[in-house]
Amino acid sequence: MSNKKVTVDSIGTGVNYNKDICGILLELAEYERNTNRNIFKYEAYKKAAAVLASHPRRVSSGAEASKLKGIGAKIAKKIDEFYETGKLEKLENIHKDDRSQAINLLAGVSGIGPAKAQSLVDEGITTIEQLRKNLDKLTHHQQIGLKYYEDFQKKIPREEIKEIETIIRKHVSELDKDFVITICGSYRRGKPESGDIDTLITHPSYTNTKKRKKSEPGGLLTKIVDVLKECGLITDTLSLGETKFMGACRLNPNSITRRLDIRLLPQDQYYCGVLYFTGSDMFNKAMRAHALEHGHTINEYCVRPIGSLGTPGEAVPIHSEEEIFEYIQFPYKKPEERNY
Repeated sequence: MSNKKVTVDSIGTGVNYNKDICGILLELAEYERNTNRNIFKYEAYKKAAAVLASHPRRVSSGAEASKLKGIGAKIAKKIDEFYETGKLEKLENIHKDDRSQAINLLAGVSGIGPAKAQSLVDEGITTIEQLRKNLDKLTHHQQIGLKYYEDFQKKIPREEIKEIETIIRKHVSELDKDFVITICGSYRRGKPESGDIDTLITHPSYTNTKKRKKSEPGGLLTKIVDVLKECGLITDTLSLGETKFMGACRLNPNSITRRLDIRLLPQDQYYCGVLYFTGSDMFNKAMRAHALEHGHTINEYCVRPIGSLGTPGEAVPIHSEEEIFEYIQFPYKKPEERNY
């Protein structure tokens, strides 16, 4: 096995040498969140998966994995079991558990969380077909999510997102040419397919520090949504707030309906938002951990230095994504290098 030193440069190469183990841990994480509603275990599995995903080589055993920060004895034991048997007994039992499978199925409907899924299963609703006969138990968001359940399960080809991006840019720019638009998620990371279309928008006049009328952000986003409805792109609204739209869109009446999210961000928070919503989730976790080790905290809004007492200070000004990497002493990774 290679004795290659673990360095920050090796993080985010786009290669996950422990992909199969990460997949198992992420499946266990979903089980803990959806069925057991144990957020502590959910976060522990997610953190362990992130650590292994960013490790620059294949771990040979649970003992080796346990030397990595965030992987305890219980997870190490599961890794050994997987290496020895090629499977995990706990996961095999989960796959045989009808209740757990039903909860996961219903939680896959947009708008239905773990608690609602459990409540529905407890009432005897365990399939999508049964759910369609009980629309009165669902909110507007959940009903739309159910309406397009099959469509939303299908991956969106990259070329289709490019077409949708062109339509968004054209009509939003007609509102105001100074709008800045970025399609994030796996699309920005160069993936051939995506689960949904995550769009961030900002404008030079919209900042977190400038005083503005209370209705301005909502009014601005509403105008954007309205113009995309008028051109026929947006077909349904799941929710619309001051700064976030969740809905459905399609290229034409014969196209598959897709999930579309639009977030309106202040310009001084835009690049932190772009970094966060580009992902991947495991890359973000690795980057946040590195930031803490170097005296900073980062999230989707800002970068803040941590003071001598351990309290985050004022947000530092950010004018590009690259600046975030510089502040926390993390070598810049292109979006396509953040896939793991």
